[in-house]
Amino acid sequence: MPIRGLSPDDVAATALRLVDEGGLPDFTMRRLAAALGVQPSAIYWHYPNKQTLLAELADRIIGSRRQSIPHDAWSARLREEAIALREALLAYRDGAEIVSSTMALGLGSDIATSRLVDALATGPFDSAATRHAAATVLHFILGHVSLEQQRMLYDSLGAREGAPVLLSDASGSEGFRFGIDTIIDGLEVRASEESSSASGVEKTQPITSEP
Repeated sequence: MPIRGLSPDDVAATALRLVDEGGLPDFTMRRLAAALGVQPSAIYWHYPNKQTLLAELADRIIGSRRQSIPHDAWSARLREEAIALREALLAYRDGAEIVSSTMALGLGSDIATSRLVDALATGPFDSAATRHAAATVLHFILGHVSLEQQRMLYDSLGAREGAPVLLSDASGSEGFRFGIDTIIDGLEVRASEESSSASGVEKTQPITSEP
């Protein structure tokens, strides 16, 4: 039976605090139980395993930053939503790893994808293309932030000497915006090509006279 006064929210909130303080590698259910002052079995009443709990943390991380999107254009909405998701992941230590591992296991909700799909809703894409575009943007966000957070960790440990040229200009907010803008540019080209194809625009052959 659950311990009186210990709610799923208590467990998840404490778990997120521990991960943010010590990092995902040092997080264990036993350490969480000690922080809550309970036996590990009390946690399993609410979350059957560690990955289920991490899936809850992933949803909380993604939902921690919701930026107001006043734009009408799908490209502007998508750009701002991508920036908001990056900020949400960076707000917690190992945020990108927690979210990506949860996605890989098919756990948690699809909050991140839904937010990007909503941003693309006013675009000219069909439902399949919209989902693919949202997934592409999300994969870029997770990969970029994962690299950022790994570098933060190595810097805190003094493990890096200097900054590799390949990464120094590509990491950070400037590199992130460049990547998102590049994806959006490609989507705009695709939208233009599909629009031309749908309208039946064809290249005309030059008229030549018979010899």
